[in-house]
Amino acid sequence: MAELWDPLAPEFVRDPYACYARLRSEDPVHYVETPGFRFFLVTRYEDVLAVLRDPAYSAQKFPEQLVADAMAGPDPSFAALARAVSGMMLIKDPPDHTRLRALVSKAFTPRVVEGLRARIEAIVDELLDGAAKAGGMDAIGEFAAPLPVIVIAELLGVPAADREKFKRWSDEMVPFIDGTLRASGLVQAARGAQALEAYFRDFIEVRRKDPRSDLMSGLIAAHERDDALSQTELVATAILLLGAGHETTTNLIGNGLLALLRHPREWGRLRREPGLVKSAVEELLRFDSPVQLTSRIPRRDVTLRGCRMAAGVEVNVVLGAANRDPLEFPDADRLDLARAENRHVAFGHGPHFCLGAPLARLEAQVAFSRLVERFPSLRAASQEESRRPGLVLRGLAALPVFF
Repeated sequence: MAELWDPLAPEFVRDPYACYARLRSEDPVHYVETPGFRFFLVTRYEDVLAVLRDPAYSAQKFPEQLVADAMAGPDPSFAALARAVSGMMLIKDPPDHTRLRALVSKAFTPRVVEGLRARIEAIVDELLDGAAKAGGMDAIGEFAAPLPVIVIAELLGVPAADREKFKRWSDEMVPFIDGTLRASGLVQAARGAQALEAYFRDFIEVRRKDPRSDLMSGLIAAHERDDALSQTELVATAILLLGAGHETTTNLIGNGLLALLRHPREWGRLRREPGLVKSAVEELLRFDSPVQLTSRIPRRDVTLRGCRMAAGVEVNVVLGAANRDPLEFPDADRLDLARAENRHVAFGHGPHFCLGAPLARLEAQVAFSRLVERFPSLRAASQEESRRPGLVLRGLAALPVFF
């Protein structure tokens, strides 16, 4: 079955779910070995939850020596990339993960996020006003991508004039996070990290002298109060919030809109029943998950479904496969905006459950509500699909639509 799992093959990029179905059925803990890489793929819902819950698996994906060597190396851009990676809570275990998450989580509670609703609605309306005048848009480049960038930039306190370069540098790092990087791309990713590090170091100094009510000022205050955040962690957290705060939400809105356009009955259902939007967003997250997999490293030899996984060998839990598992989701390949008991794992599970889930949900709810309300006859300009290849992230490069 090794030849079936080819995540860069055009047919897999277009539709990975047939492959996932075979893996779940025939080899749910699947070993992959290629030159330079060896890892396991875990595809059943029950097993994905088991791995993400179990402290025997570490979230620390990069060997400490590799990070240390990069930091000590002669190339300052690679040192910046290593610092950015090593300081992110995404790949930390307790107690560091617990400490960092506690500091940032206050900005993403459901109550705080709900307070952003009016501003998110205004941003969505502004973006759609421009598209309405043109009679159509690229739903990715003109809507799904700028919306979360504007929101997270404003949350951090970044000036509007800096958003474009802010996003460009973040986009340069995405292939590194996504696992699709080639050697030439690593240089670009490192340069993006270096530019972001320099930007946020300068921005931190500005906010130290002139604190505001934004998230960056709050993180700086925590750093200065009791050294809860090191300088490296402070910068890395800002970079993580930027990347995680826009890339996944862009994919959620893009994948979700494409799914609705390909299921016109469900589009019409949402138009007729606007109160269905919360349930709809959960189903769109499940149906075509913006994050397809996440990784863990066994601290010791472990066994799952009779398969022995050695300590240190990467274990990829495939969230996209788990979300189509028919043992958990009846008629799993059907899009049902009113699906009950929708315990999807699109935001992960366990201690590393996505911190920004309430914000992503709200942005998507507002986006889809406004789209069906303002453009009930919205349609795709083409049946062709323009997807970006990816191991971790699943998203569209473009989605032209007409009103």
